Formats: sequence, structure tokens, C-alpha cells
Amino acid sequence: MLSGVPELPEVEAVRRRLQPAMAGHRFVRVIVNRPDLRIPFPPRFAARLRGRTALAVDRRAKYLVIPLSSGETLLMHLGMTGWFEVDVTREDPEDARHDHVVFRMSSGRVVTFNDPRRFGFMDLVASGALGRHPVLGSLGPEPLSRGFDAEALARAVSGRKTPLKVALLDQRVVAGLGNIYAAEALHVARLSPERRASTIATRAGGPREEARRLVTAIKQVLNEAIARQTRGTYRGARFRVYDREGEPCRRGSCRGTIVRRTQAGRSTFFCPVCQR
Repeated sequence: MLSGVPELPEVEAVRRRLQPAMAGHRFVRVIVNRPDLRIPFPPRFAARLRGRTALAVDRRAKYLVIPLSSGETLLMHLGMTGWFEVDVTREDPEDARHDHVVFRMSSGRVVTFNDPRRFGFMDLVASGALGRHPVLGSLGPEPLSRGFDAEALARAVSGRKTPLKVALLDQRVVAGLGNIYAAEALHVARLSPERRASTIATRAGGPREEARRLVTAIKQVLNEAIARQTRGTYRGARFRVYDREGEPCRRGSCRGTIVRRTQAGRSTFFCPVCQR
């Protein structure tokens, strides 16, 4: 897994691992080994889960969303170091001390949440109020959904004077796109992260050709990363520009060198020759 906050592909890979273990199965036992993570667990957390069926294992942006037969939804975030293991027996007690929540499912599987830094969180929300939850209420379209297209992106950035990369990290523009894959997508689309966001839209808010290239690139890099994560073959060397400052551009026809800039407090990597 990547260092830092897991991005959408990592969360989607976790969702796919959890689905066969949890979806359609009851919580037989829930063990909570501490009172809180980033925030306290909701009241009677284990009791409200026990005996309930997980109807599905979904994802919204970087959040795992599990609707329950009780009419509540289990909402979870991995934080910086959180991870779910399925059917893992800890041999090292140093590792086990970070096993903060254990779900024993009627599928016979044991799902353990391990989080050394405790920046993750779990919450229980009435399913009908999920869209009003503070972390979900203002999210834009999912980047891999049909609702995220060139028209939607152009509308979202129309009139924005902020740099394009900064606009892409605004979760109201597109949900779940993070720093790494925004940089990767901009390279694929041959667009500079420093150009004004509004330049990919017409004055009327319609999509220019650049918006169409960028939407295609975002979907491409996310799907590629999800496939690598799911296969367990992820390697940092697969990045096109991220964390490659001073290295040659990997676009075959380009002789540029990757540079790093800081935008909104985040490192941005790009090729100043082929990204305009």
C-alpha cells in the first residue's frame, strides 16, 4: 500500500477484498479493543452491529460504505495507516496490539481492522441520512461513474481561477481523486497542473477538448491502479511522474525532465515540456 493517506484505488481494492467476506453475511461477533480511533466509536457500536446483515460493501470516494439490515450504514475510513486483513492470525504481538476492531462474520471469515496511527474512523449512520453526513454531503461525482464526464468536469471548473491540479483535488469537483493520481492523469492528458482550471471549459461552461482528454485520463489511471492493487502487483516504479523529480519524462517522444512544484501544500510532479 502507498505511504500516506490511501487513495481511491487502494480503498477500492480493500472493498473488493471485503466483499466476499462480508456482503450478505451477519456480524456474529464484534470485538472493539479501544474506545476510539480518530473519533470515538458511536454508542453501543458492537451491539448495534451484532446479528445484523451487511447488505453490500460499497465505496463512496475514499470511504467504505456498508448498508445494514437494521436500516443503519457502517461508514469507515482507513486514515493514514489503517488496513483490513481477512483471516490473518497474528504471530507477532507487536502487530496484534494495533488490531483495534475484529468482525467475525457468518461467512466464517474474520475481518480485522489494524491501524497503528489510529487516524481511521468508523461510524454508524441512519441510511436515509447518509447523504447528509459531514464527510459525504458535499462530494462531487465518482470519477469512474457515468455521471463524471467532460460536461460535468467543465461545469465544475468553469470560471475557476485556481490551478487545474488544485481544482481536481477539490472533492466537490470529483470525489476521491487524490494527489498522486491527479498528477498521473494530468501527464496522460498532456495538461499542465499549473494552467488555470477554467481553460478546459468554454465561456459558456461547456467542455473543451482538454476536458475530454482529462476525463479519459482520470478514468484510465484509476482503472490501471485498481487493477494493480487487486492483483497485488503495485510498484512505485509504475508511476509516470509522481515522485520522479529530475528523471526523464517517460513519454517516448518527449525529452523533458520531471519537475516538482508545491501546490496547496502538496507536491506536484509534471513534465514542463509535454504538459501544457
